[in-house]
Amino acid sequence: MVDDEPLARERLRRLLQARDAGDEIREAANGTEALEQNRLFEPDVVLLDIRMPGMDGIETARHIGQAEHPPAIVFCTAFDEYAIAAFESRAVGYLLKPVQRDKLAAALAAAAATSRYQLRALADATREERRCLSSRSSAGTRLLEVAAVRLLLADQKYVSAIHPGGSLLLDESLRDLEEEFPARFLRVHRNALVGRAHIRGLQRLPSGEWSVLLDAVDVRPVVSRRHLAEVRAALERL
Repeated sequence: MVDDEPLARERLRRLLQARDAGDEIREAANGTEALEQNRLFEPDVVLLDIRMPGMDGIETARHIGQAEHPPAIVFCTAFDEYAIAAFESRAVGYLLKPVQRDKLAAALAAAAATSRYQLRALADATREERRCLSSRSSAGTRLLEVAAVRLLLADQKYVSAIHPGGSLLLDESLRDLEEEFPARFLRVHRNALVGRAHIRGLQRLPSGEWSVLLDAVDVRPVVSRRHLAEVRAALERL
């Protein structure tokens, strides 16, 4: 269960323990902790608050839905105006606080009836644009706002997201990122996408090739000949 309010988590814990179903219960206080817990334990169901500081529940659900074995999502919130967004994120349940025992039982039954194959298919069907990218490592889960990314650079099976503060290693393909964020990133090379909003110009190299100038970073990716006309056209529209 994920909620930034300890009392809300405690109430849910009591309701779950009263079921006497042998459930293994784990807690997270925010979206980042939820992603880490999901990576480590691969739960069957996540009870997820929506209004949380930092990454909210809707964004968290979209990240969790990208997992290889996504859990069923049941939103638990004090506000009913998020229902449409919740079900667009393919939640299997939506509970209003204070959560009632019978409604929690019904939501968990619906979650149990939804197979991981169905959840994976639902997650693939939405593929809504995320606000943040996430990186998972032995040190934990880190988040990076998509708007801060200047360059996505592929190297074998990984992609580096270059931003003014450094870089973040992503376990996602360049093609998937290009398809998810077509309005944000422009392909300049088979191994590089650049942030459209951060392009500042082109620079001719001694080799005769062209590279892209990006704001706030020193990395200047080379533009392949097949993408040069598109990059020039994008510059004209800025």
